[in-house]
Amino acid sequence: MGRGRQKAKHTKVARELKYFSPATDYSALERELTASNHDHDDEVSKWAEYTDDDSYVPDDGTHRS
Repeated sequence: MGRGRQKAKHTKVARELKYFSPATDYSALERELTASNHDHDDEVSKWAEYTDDDSYVPDDGTHRS
């Protein structure tokens, strides 16, 4: 496929994505956001060992002592 046809195809796809608006189920979104059965403390405690560690040194060499 030539560059002109390829660019036209990409432009068409980009335009379709830009103007695509799927149907939004606001009641399902509201249920998900207001659900009280999800316990955030479990999530926090699962990752707590990583939050209090001050000895982290990144591997990319940006840390200076």
